Amino acid sequence: MEYITKKCFKQLKKKLFLLENNIKKKIINQMTKALEKGDLSENYEYISAKESYQFLQIKINKLKNIILNSKIIDVKNKNKNIISMFSIVTIKNLKNNKINKYTIVSNPESNIKKNKISINSPISLSLLGKKIGDIIIFPNTKIKYKILNIE
Repeated sequence: MEYITKKCFKQLKKKLFLLENNIKKKIINQMTKALEKGDLSENYEYISAKESYQFLQIKINKLKNIILNSKIIDVKNKNKNIISMFSIVTIKNLKNNKINKYTIVSNPESNIKKNKISINSPISLSLLGKKIGDIIIFPNTKIKYKILNIE
């Protein structure tokens, strides 16, 4: 079971639609054109298109599985006193005083470039259930962090 936001659910559905309707048709068209060239044993265009199709089908099946096994979470009414799924957490590195802000999200929504960390990441697992003012040490580090804010 994946817990996701309504926004993520819509993005996944949009991506699935794109894959099934645009990209899949394009690959099938490539396969059809390659078939017209004859002998398939040495037809690299066909082999390449077939591999692309198989890869795409795996991607589509994974997306369908995520969509079917997801539960949409309403983030409006969550407790802001304890860190949980979809919390936005501000922490301070007590060694260098650097401040970081992370959002704890589901696996499909994680994006480290946007400071969105997976609920299953070691950092998230260290933060879950903690409160403002708590001091934590992330796995495999000796650096202490203080929780400054929870949104």
